[in-house]
Amino acid sequence: MGKGKVGFSVMALLVLVGLILGSSSASSDDRQQRWRKAMLSGEMSSSMMLNRVGSSIVFPLHGNVYPAGYYNVTLNIGQPPKPYFLDIDTGSDLTWLQCDAPCHHCTEAPHPLYQPSNNLVACNDPLCASLQPPGDHKCLDPEQCDYEVEYADGGSSLGVLVKDVFLLNFTNGKRLNPLLALGCGYDQLPGRDLHPLDGILGLGKGISSIPSQLSSQGLVQNVIGHCLSGRGGGFLFFGDDIYDSSRVAWTPMSRDISKYYSPGFAELIFDGKSTGIRNLPTVFDSGSSYSYLNSQAYQGLLFLLKKELSGKPLSETSDQTLPLCWKGKKPFKSIRDVKKYFKTFALSFTSGGRTKTKLEFSPEAYLIISSKGNACLGILNGTEVGLGDLNVIGDISMQDRMVIYNNEKQVIGWVPANCDRLPKSKSNSI
Repeated sequence: MGKGKVGFSVMALLVLVGLILGSSSASSDDRQQRWRKAMLSGEMSSSMMLNRVGSSIVFPLHGNVYPAGYYNVTLNIGQPPKPYFLDIDTGSDLTWLQCDAPCHHCTEAPHPLYQPSNNLVACNDPLCASLQPPGDHKCLDPEQCDYEVEYADGGSSLGVLVKDVFLLNFTNGKRLNPLLALGCGYDQLPGRDLHPLDGILGLGKGISSIPSQLSSQGLVQNVIGHCLSGRGGGFLFFGDDIYDSSRVAWTPMSRDISKYYSPGFAELIFDGKSTGIRNLPTVFDSGSSYSYLNSQAYQGLLFLLKKELSGKPLSETSDQTLPLCWKGKKPFKSIRDVKKYFKTFALSFTSGGRTKTKLEFSPEAYLIISSKGNACLGILNGTEVGLGDLNVIGDISMQDRMVIYNNEKQVIGWVPANCDRLPKSKSNSI
């Protein structure tokens, strides 16, 4: 977690740990029965009455690319509901909270540790199987689902899957309390850059993600979108009734890179011209603060940027913020001070064999102004941090545009947007 982190999970495997919830099997069974009875008799029955039509959920976001290094959302979970700050991560499926089960290793967090519901997800539940490596679904105890997720920045969470109530406000005015599965993480290791959050909101394509679970209950369309403001904050939404689809640039989700939200293979375009660098496997990842290109594309982009800057009143300087920074005659106050020196580049994706959809990177989408007043490149060498040939579009390159992952139609879209104001649904105000 943190500045420059890559958010997507690179492993989810079974961990053979003992039952950690409940003091005895008998008392645990009693609690689970009481819990299920309460859920089925009250909120859950009302929530199932809501159909898929015309219903979305909008969440305000907090944070920024720099200096915070992440965007987070507040979710209210449990009975009574308590607030938790979660890092939004389209690159992983599992949502988890640091959990007092008790906690063996927990990092600094803004709220008291989550108290588990004792409503355990069983080993044979499909949600449990989805979090295990293919062909390796084993459980020490059939009554519970143990998990371990590791992230590309070195962070990890180990715990057990439980179900609890999420308090959600829908755009049609309804307030519902669906019962959803989440991880009770009782053993966490921080990544390269630690930020004090309560956990991770997994927004990936798998059936264990919160949007997928809501969709399976008929509460929203399986559509996820976010709008990250370059001034900080923004919004996240589930559902499809708050944007005009005709204004969005759409491209199919790749079947070749099916695990993540991927528009497929890209060609690097610089200042409107092809660089000859093609076949770049690309994914969107809201859990990554910065963007990453593989070594070939990264070195090619650096060569072209430096060539364009030749003779300009900028010089490279050391700045601990990012690997490559430039200084001027006096400290820069904003991107406006330097954008005239930098060209726009793009990633071009082929859809349907012939049609090409471009994602453009203006200077605002790849530069930050550091605390020292230098202009720093927010595009990093992904090969050097273990991403191999993968290219990652991170938060810096998604600012001030709405990015939409439509799992119903298997397409990804983007459109310039004002991310500073919560959107209105087609028929209702938020």
